[in-house]
This record gives sequence, C-alpha cells and structure tokens, in this order.
Amino acid sequence: MPRLLDRFRTEIAPQLAKELGRDNPHSIPKLVKIVVNMGVGKAVQDPKILDECVEHLAQITGQKPVINKARKSISQFKLREGMQVGCSVTLRGARMYEFLDRLVTLVLPRVRDFRGVNPKAFDGSGNYSLGLVDQVVFPEIQADKVKHLQGMNIAVVTTARNNDEGRALLTAFGMPFRRDLKA
Repeated sequence: MPRLLDRFRTEIAPQLAKELGRDNPHSIPKLVKIVVNMGVGKAVQDPKILDECVEHLAQITGQKPVINKARKSISQFKLREGMQVGCSVTLRGARMYEFLDRLVTLVLPRVRDFRGVNPKAFDGSGNYSLGLVDQVVFPEIQADKVKHLQGMNIAVVTTARNNDEGRALLTAFGMPFRRDLKA
C-alpha cells in the first residue's frame, strides 16, 4: 500500500471529517485521478522530440503515455488534423498516490526559486492544476541525457465540492501552497 494512501486512511480522512463537520466517511473529499500532460508543439517539425517526451513521461509516471493528436488544422502553425502534438497519462489508484507523494516530497522542492504553488489554481470544483517548466526536476530523468526541455501540466482531480475543500485535502497531503505575505 502506498505511504500516502495509508496516511490518508489513518490520519487525513478523520481529520478532514472533523474539520468539515461530516459524519459520513463517503462524503469526505478524496483523490480521483492525476492527469499529467505534455503538449509538444515542436513535434510538428521534429517527431523525435515527441518520442523523447513519451519516454520521459513513461519514466516519470511508471505508465505508458497516450499520444494526443491535433483535432483541428491550423495553417499558421503548419498543423494538420491528426498530427501528433503531445502525450498524456492518467494515473489512478496506487500509482496516483505514489506520484503525488514524489511530487510533493521530491520534485517541487527541486524547482528553482520555489516559494510554493499557487493557492488560486483551483477550478471552482475542488480540482487543482499546476505546471512545471521542465522534466529535469524529476529524479528519474538524467539531466545530461535530455536533448529537449519540455514543460508539463499536472491536474489533480478530487471529489471536493468546492475550492476550500480541495485546498484542505491537498494541504493535508502536504501540497506546499504559497503564502502571500503582504506586510
């Protein structure tokens, strides 16, 4: 059992139930999935870049990525419908908790000039999104073998009803939200 899932069941869920005033354990916010997406626009000119990004995303998540294709043709970007333009992975269950644990404890502290993640990046339904500038911050990626730096988007989907519940859940998991000091 992943360490974070065990901690959720033993510590976080009872704490959230008391904090939110809920008796039903099924009404407590939970994680549903984490979607990691790399949009690789440069892959239109050089398909090898996409292959490298797919390989890195597989190393980072431990799961084979799905290659995303363009839905529309856009002539200004020399993009045709059906061209491969990115890759994504949807993590659920044990892999999701392992990824979140590594993200919070290892990856985010390695980001340069990191002062915390944006506390306002919720979508209104308790789901949280954040972006990373490059894949080198993950310990699985060897920086000297990377030819093309590529950013990624990470979406954390929860069962929270609103942003405050989602923020409480992610804070309990250890997500380092930035504290805006206005003194």
